[in-house]
Amino acid sequence: MDLIAHISRQFEESAQAKLASIELLAPPLAMAVETLTQALLANGKILVCGNGGSAADAQHFTAELLGRFERERPELAAIALTSDSATLTALANDYSLEQIFAKQVRALGQPNDILVTLSISGNAANILAAIEAAHQREMRVIALTGQGGGRVAEALRADDIHLCVPHERSACVQEIHILAMHCLCDGIDALLLGDA
Repeated sequence: MDLIAHISRQFEESAQAKLASIELLAPPLAMAVETLTQALLANGKILVCGNGGSAADAQHFTAELLGRFERERPELAAIALTSDSATLTALANDYSLEQIFAKQVRALGQPNDILVTLSISGNAANILAAIEAAHQREMRVIALTGQGGGRVAEALRADDIHLCVPHERSACVQEIHILAMHCLCDGIDALLLGDA
């Protein structure tokens, strides 16, 4: 096996997937930036959730908002619903894995808040339950998916925003989710601070 060629193909597939996503994702990303910024300016907060690697991405995104992305600015209200192991394990044990995010959304979410979900397949039951809970709390949802969007695509309302990566390979979808979150952070900063 030629490992260098194998690794090179990984880079090429990732780059091609990103380039193929620009036209499809740029308009809803712009809408998501405006929606998140308006919510933050109205004293709303951003709640973020995902499973596995997407849970880590949720924490990465909120860290960029709470601290800073590339420029100094005031802290932005963001909570990763994936971070509190005591809460997650208590909810999973006392209720079910399906409810670990939904119960947090119902407890913490307000109408000015935004729920950001990450689900590569769009079929995670706990993500679907979180979206339903957000709608119950009159929150808008920004959903990052791939692989056609799955059941999440069907659960979203007209005023929600769907960022569906047009790719089937999980690794490529997740890489583009990270890029999308960086675009969101950069766009929020540009709207709040002016274009650098």
